[in-house]
Order: sequence, then C-alpha cells, then structure tokens
Amino acid sequence: MTGAPAPTAPHVLIIGGGFGGLAALRRLAWSPVWVTLIDRRNHHLFQPLLYQVAMAGLSPASIATPIRSIVRRQGNAQVLLGSVAGVDMERKLVSLEDGTRLGYDYLIIAAGAQTSYFGHEGDWSKFALGLKTVEDALEIRRRVLLAFEAAERAPPHARRRLLSFVIIGGGPTGVEVAGALAELARYVLTDDFRAIEPRQARVILLEAAGRLLANGFNQKLSHKAASQLAELGVEVRLGAKVERIDEFGVHLADDSIEAATIVWAAGVQPNPLAQAPGLPRHGSGRLQVEADCSIKDHPEVFAIGDIAAYLPRSAANPLPGLASVAIQQGRYVAQAIAASVNNRRRRRFHYRDKGIMATIGRSRAVLEAGSLRLSGRLAWLLWVVVHIWYLIGFHNRVAVMLSWCWSYLTYRRGARLITGERSWEMLPKLMERPPRPSSPSQPSSSRRRRSA
Repeated sequence: MTGAPAPTAPHVLIIGGGFGGLAALRRLAWSPVWVTLIDRRNHHLFQPLLYQVAMAGLSPASIATPIRSIVRRQGNAQVLLGSVAGVDMERKLVSLEDGTRLGYDYLIIAAGAQTSYFGHEGDWSKFALGLKTVEDALEIRRRVLLAFEAAERAPPHARRRLLSFVIIGGGPTGVEVAGALAELARYVLTDDFRAIEPRQARVILLEAAGRLLANGFNQKLSHKAASQLAELGVEVRLGAKVERIDEFGVHLADDSIEAATIVWAAGVQPNPLAQAPGLPRHGSGRLQVEADCSIKDHPEVFAIGDIAAYLPRSAANPLPGLASVAIQQGRYVAQAIAASVNNRRRRRFHYRDKGIMATIGRSRAVLEAGSLRLSGRLAWLLWVVVHIWYLIGFHNRVAVMLSWCWSYLTYRRGARLITGERSWEMLPKLMERPPRPSSPSQPSSSRRRRSA
C-alpha cells in the first residue's frame, strides 16, 4: 500500500513482533484498517536459530531483522518501540510502561513466552542461562568462550570444572545446544589452544523424563537423537531431576556435577501480560481462547502464539508453542478481522500440522511429519531448507547459507567473539574454585568421583 487509510479506518493494535504478530501485520496489508505493532525490541528474531548465535555459528544480524525494514512499504502500518503494562478490554485501551495509552478497535496479543525456572527464578537464573533473546545468546556465547580462555590459563586441577558444560532440558533447544557445543569443542576449537585440549571438554545433557524430545517426537526418534548425541561425545543423563543450582554446579538427587557454565533449556512460561486482570487463563498459564482465537466475551481481542492456549476439537492439550502455530494463527486472525470489517462471518481456526524437527550438529537431525520419520543427513538437509525458507529477508537467507556452507566444509566459525566490556576481568573469578557446599544431602567426594 502506498498511502495510509482514512482516519476513520478501524485500528488494529498488535502486541509483539514475533512470528504470530508479524504474520498478522503483513496479512493485513491489503485490508482497510490502520495497524500499529508495538514491541519492546525493534527487531524480529528467528528464534529457532538462536542457539547458533549462542554457539558462535552465526552472528545476531543473520537471524534478526529490524521490524521497520520488514514493513517499510506497508503504508497502513506503523511500528512503535515500547513495553506493554496492561490491557483494559472494557475501555479498549492498552497501557504502556511509560504511561502512554493506545486505543484500539481490534487487539492481537502475540507477546510470546519467556524462560521458566519452575518457581526458582530468583536463585537458579543467577547461574543457569536461559535462551530466549539475542542478549541471552550473546551471554551464553561469552560464557562458553571465556570458559575455554580461563582453562588455558588455569592450573590442571581447575580445568575439569571449566571445561564441563551442563545443558538442562532434553527438548529441541537442549538437544540442539548440546550438539552444537560438542561440535564447537571437538572440531572448531581443536587447534586454537596450546595448554588445553578442547576435545576433552564435557558436554552433559540432563533430562528429567525417561527420554529426549518427549513432547511431540516418536520414541524411536528420541533414541536416534540420543545416539547421534553420543556420537558427538555428549553425556546424556535421563531421569536426572535437578534439585539445586548454585555457583558450584548442578545438584541432582544422587549426584553433583561441577560446571562453570550451565544452560537452561528446560521450560518456558507465557509473557507476564497473560497474568493481567480480566484475562481468562488456561491451566498452563496461557490465555484461554475460543475457536476463532478470540478472548471469551471479547470478539475484538485475539491471542495467538506462545501466549495463547488453543484447544483443537477433541484435543486434551493446547497446540504447542511452535513457530508454525503462531504463523498460521497470525494469518488466520488477520483474515478474521478483515471478515469482521466487511461484515462477514468468521470461520473456525484450523491448524495444519507441518511436523517438527530438531538438529543435532552437522549432518545430524530428526524430523517427524505425520507418518514420515527421518533421521541423519536427509533430515538435516530438510531442516536446513525449512529454516532458510522461513528466514525473513533475502540478505539473511544468503548470509546464513554462506555461513553454513563455510562451517560445513571447514568446521570454522567466524562468530567466536567475546563481547562485553572488560570481559578479561572475569577470568580470575572463573579460575577460582568455589567452595564445596556443606549440605547434609550432598554426596561424598568419593561418590562424585565414581559418578564422574
């Protein structure tokens, strides 16, 4: 569109510039409405590849695109940078944290999710790094690379802790991080150091359930994923429930693991906006929505993506928090709003399951789509094609493809930058061995040595 609609055009307000919010915004380009998208960050993030930034495989600019540049030619849209504090559905107002109030005729809540530490946010988040934002990925990359730098200078007795990396959570994110980290140590950094052997780094993946990828993947593919991780040298521990995380490491019911770097990939929870008064919630904490993705008694308010709990017909559980779900819901809601503006009846939302996949390092992946189940190189090639296809912007696709081709042929990664002011000052603290915790339930040192 080349010009803004008339001032009397219905105003559609979208909260969140993720997959769902952006899909709705772009689909509304040809509707007679005025669209405002508000997000606390100015970029759209391709989260499925965020672990590649954390493991120094890609730079942030390869998977993040400014939202304004995406919709620069959409004349009926504007983008605002801000953080939403609350929603007043009775008065049709959205309040921002800076005191600004925005009115709307239609509202799309697509605020996404955040890391969940299952009630231990205050304690565990200090030592276990989540992976939901670019900032999270850069901090994980910094910690991982600093651990190798500290090990290069540390005495031999301190290197085991520095070169032990624990990933908590055996879902797709945890599996992908573990595989990429094992490859980083075994192949990418192998010739970069003199005092240490990066191949000796321990990558430990902890999962409380009895198998990896328990939510959504076939059991056979779960075993395939575990086998492929084992080929990379990853130690997979199933049935390993974390009881405590501190500066010493990770504590299980019958063991303790000393580690300087811990990555949390065990769970997410809806954006705090889902807790706003007056909004109906599902047992999972997500916003309960109707068959057309709207909020009960408020047909002009929609919730989509990770913040919404949509139950298909005869289904016991809501749709999973996948990018494909958010994209399809965003496009559907845009069509539903256009139908309402034109006095047409809305149809029920129907999700088309396109399958799920997870990559496990170079030429290793698992893929499940209906009755199709693949693993290994073919699954990995399909994973590459799908992720390149969904990346926004021609430049991003080219940059990621070239980076992956270079990494595949040479095992080199050019994004191994330690960012942050005076990062070198962290080395003495990393090399210093924390005191052992004195807990009655703490296993003896001999027991720890046997389990290690």
